[in-house]
Amino acid sequence: MKNTILITGCSSGIGLNAARGLRDRGWRVFAACRQQRDCDRMRAEGFDSPRIDHTDPDSITTGLAQVLEATDGRLDALFNNGGHQLSGAVEDLPRDGLRAIFEANFFGWHDLTRQVIPVMRAQGHGRIVQCSSSLGLVSIPWRGAYAATKHALEGLSDTLRIELRGTGIDVVLIEPGPITTPLRKKGIAYFERYIDWEHSAKRAEYEAQLIPRIYRETGKDKFELPPEAVTEKLIRALEARRPKARYYVTVPTYLTGYLRRVLPTRAIDWIVTRI
Repeated sequence: MKNTILITGCSSGIGLNAARGLRDRGWRVFAACRQQRDCDRMRAEGFDSPRIDHTDPDSITTGLAQVLEATDGRLDALFNNGGHQLSGAVEDLPRDGLRAIFEANFFGWHDLTRQVIPVMRAQGHGRIVQCSSSLGLVSIPWRGAYAATKHALEGLSDTLRIELRGTGIDVVLIEPGPITTPLRKKGIAYFERYIDWEHSAKRAEYEAQLIPRIYRETGKDKFELPPEAVTEKLIRALEARRPKARYYVTVPTYLTGYLRRVLPTRAIDWIVTRI
């Protein structure tokens, strides 16, 4: 019997590459997407593709039910992935914008994870892999909302890993730095919806720093890697007999992990404001 995995956020980027890579390794992949048209596209590619929108609790329940019906109640692994970006200064983040990004990047993931755990408990094994970020380790300017969701994910996942010891269920964090995905482009809609930058006390900084970055094609970031780099670490996390608690991806993640261990917080603040 093939190993089975449910991957969310498979319309593009990390999720799409992971779905294809694991299928090539013989896994049965359930490649979930937020929008039905993307599910249809994935099905045309030969995938099982339930619709799961992390902001829609009903879709989480029904999507998982479809997976379990197809596998006779078995699921070997879950890869929580997807979500969106909301760039802007923390002082300009409205409550609704912060709530929206937490629904997409954190609460929906937790909801799906909670529903998967009883299945894995019953079968005596499972892997829950969370796609975190280097911003779950060290924050940088303009990314406060996204960093907040990833810091929350890190804390919750660390606790869950400890609590599930002895159950046969492993909880793993993958922490990418810059990866070539549409995340920045897709984040423009959320920026325009929630950030009133023109009336911000930091307007000049928006115009000089953030606006050019999110609206202009500036090429790849330094040390940016393709989604395959994440898939490689995901395969290790899934197929290792005893997986690590964390897998770093890209030089910036290794660097931020090192800086957290050796430098005081104020020194890290000074460094990230000059990147």
